[in-house]
Amino acid sequence: MSLVSLSQKLTRAGRRLRSVSRVESPRRFTVVSTCPEPWGGSEELWAGAASVLAERGHFVSAYKTVVDEAHPSIQRLKSLSCPVRNLRRLPLPQRLVTRSHLLALAIRLTARRPDLVVISQGDNYDGLHFGYLCRKLRLPYTLISQKATDHFWPADKARQYRREVYAGAARCFFVSEHNRRLTEDQNGTTLTNAAVVRNPYLVSADGPLAWPGGADDCLRLACVARLYLLDKGQDILLRVLAREKWKNRNLHVSFYGRGLNREGLADLTARLGVRKVSFEGQTGDVPGIWKTHHALILPSRAEGLPLSLVEAMMCGRPAIVTNVGGNAEVVDDRVTGFLSAPGEDSLDAVLEEAWARRGELSEMGHD
Repeated sequence: MSLVSLSQKLTRAGRRLRSVSRVESPRRFTVVSTCPEPWGGSEELWAGAASVLAERGHFVSAYKTVVDEAHPSIQRLKSLSCPVRNLRRLPLPQRLVTRSHLLALAIRLTARRPDLVVISQGDNYDGLHFGYLCRKLRLPYTLISQKATDHFWPADKARQYRREVYAGAARCFFVSEHNRRLTEDQNGTTLTNAAVVRNPYLVSADGPLAWPGGADDCLRLACVARLYLLDKGQDILLRVLAREKWKNRNLHVSFYGRGLNREGLADLTARLGVRKVSFEGQTGDVPGIWKTHHALILPSRAEGLPLSLVEAMMCGRPAIVTNVGGNAEVVDDRVTGFLSAPGEDSLDAVLEEAWARRGELSEMGHD
């Protein structure tokens, strides 16, 4: 499903849930994003859909926990008269200043009465309190879930609440079939209002890039992910690279991204004595990464469907990834990449196979 398709579904949802007399008028949409950082890959989907809606004459406003006014996506939305406000800085009447940002949002939603509230979650539960709020205010809402974690299950006492919030949504969107099924299993329910959508990618579909050359015959891998160990597992990869055999091989790993574990990863790299890695920071030049790297490596503990995986494959690069989230939905194991069970020993074994077949990686990336 494309951004346009998603925006059409959101428009239809807003139309169905309001009176017939307003069918032909522009809709009012409010987006709430739970992303705790200035911008995350999980936000490309709602931002793209919001842009399409605004371009078609609908009224869109957005709230998120951190707002970087200089970010291109924020500027793009504002150029379309779509304001993006910081959830934690919403003004409150003086008598209510001790209450949470949830109360401030409730006041805004009550005043605006949007046709549809779009709740973009970083995982499958961190925005459910906003869905609960919409239920209390009798406002229609949709849920977008970007991640689901196999090893995290809700406590029994929370399951009914979560079932009710999901069941009460106009639609529930997941970025992979795995995450839809896992959410249903975790809550013991079948979501008849669920659909799978795909995140927008940041590269063109013109075909694979030329294979990187180089006189040093070094195998160059790129780990393109937020520097957040709980989900992305870069610490697992570093412990694999600390094994003596990898220290003695002509292999280099470049870490791309930013996040709250940047310093911790740098310290762990030094403690383990891993030298053939580099931290390249954040970049918007996705093709530039794959002009100089041979394959993607993602040691994730939890995922939705990583943008970096889809983009690497579009650029003609195979992937070495853990079998979490929707990774297996796009990677044909041992054909277009390598799937590993989560964990250090499994990743080491799969990386060993990729090393042994490094002469075939170019062909794998073109399959």
